[in-house]
Amino acid sequence: MKRLILEMGTGNDLYGGDYTKAACRAVQDALHHSSLTLFRSLGYDHRDMLVKVTIGVQAPDLVDIDRVRAELPRGTPEVKIVKGGLDAHDAENDNVSVIATAAIEAFLEINPDDWQLSTKART
Repeated sequence: MKRLILEMGTGNDLYGGDYTKAACRAVQDALHHSSLTLFRSLGYDHRDMLVKVTIGVQAPDLVDIDRVRAELPRGTPEVKIVKGGLDAHDAENDNVSVIATAAIEAFLEINPDDWQLSTKART
């Protein structure tokens, strides 16, 4: 499989301290930065795509992976939650704002011999 796409996103839960909500918002942010027109344009089926998602939050064990996986509309998803992101503590108001980061990678089984970069200069 070859990685064809990498998108990044951030998400937060400012007042609820909900790591899953922040993670889902990070995935949605990344998804809204991309359009996978190459599948339709080149005749590939998006269901053949492997989608690897890595989410960084300060409390990985508090993220519901199934809810994050449900945010992915295409492909076969693999979700991994790691230590990362940021917790912004507001001691005065006894609040934690959770900030999650997401990286979404899309892989497709392609034969590299079917593709070649053009060496022509564009004008």
